[in-house]
Amino acid sequence: MYNHHAAAVRPDLARIGEEPIDFTHLFCMTLGDHGLEREVLALFDRQVHMLIARMGEVDPSSVPALAHTIKGSARGIGAWPVARAAAAVEAAAPAERASAVAALAAAAAEARATITELLATA
Repeated sequence: MYNHHAAAVRPDLARIGEEPIDFTHLFCMTLGDHGLEREVLALFDRQVHMLIARMGEVDPSSVPALAHTIKGSARGIGAWPVARAAAAVEAAAPAERASAVAALAAAAAEARATITELLATA
């Protein structure tokens, strides 16, 4: 069972049994258009990869803004674990930011693997 308290303390934690992408949410957001769904997923895949890479290159004070962009995009496609991990990066104190970014990268890698699998099969 999902522990709400744990999520409040560690918002990057995935819910037990939660998929990297909520395809029901994505279906609603794309109005059932599978072509649009594939396009949005491909865009998210490229964007999240680019922005996480950029986090290692920019001034640390810019990292929360990049995380904010990822959070919005993740919410748009239903990548809830990525959105929570991005929110944790936004809220992290500077000393905790590196571990929050690592958790975000892990959540993003899982979402990207799901996207890659989906795009390869359709």
